[in-house]
Amino acid sequence: MKQGMKQGDRGPQQTVKTPLQANLAGTPASVNVSAKDLPPELGALAPPKEIPINIYSVPAGAALKVDGKDSGFTPVATKLTPGNHMLTFSKDGYSTGTFPLLISPDQLAGGTVSFELGGVSHDTIELRDGTIIEGDVESVDARTVVVEVGGRPQSFERNQVKRISLVQRSAQ
Repeated sequence: MKQGMKQGDRGPQQTVKTPLQANLAGTPASVNVSAKDLPPELGALAPPKEIPINIYSVPAGAALKVDGKDSGFTPVATKLTPGNHMLTFSKDGYSTGTFPLLISPDQLAGGTVSFELGGVSHDTIELRDGTIIEGDVESVDARTVVVEVGGRPQSFERNQVKRISLVQRSAQ
């Protein structure tokens, strides 16, 4: 032992071997041992704590971004570090939504977030044959209805259209 060090004190890059007794049932796939508390000077060396959380959306299948990074499609089981996070949900036909999430350092595993996406973001046109078209109504006159679907305008004779439902658009 180096002079000046008390028994139990260890410096950076030094290892400690200690006996460990554990009672396990069955054959464990892995065992992980971690300190509950660390001295402040070692905090930066510790791996970040991750809290398991389940994220859902209504309707399911929304693309999820956590802090701007793609995280799959809901429902998603993920792990987040303590701190502030921004969840962004998007799904075709629905308004994109965001949800600020704060994970505290003492948060327990198994938390759940459920986010309901906003209403439809496109106009709906119902044709007399029962076909439903979602898009942006560009114009309506006595003879023609023009709807932009996927960036391309489509024209329908006015007598083909049974009903038009318009959604409120924000001023840009």
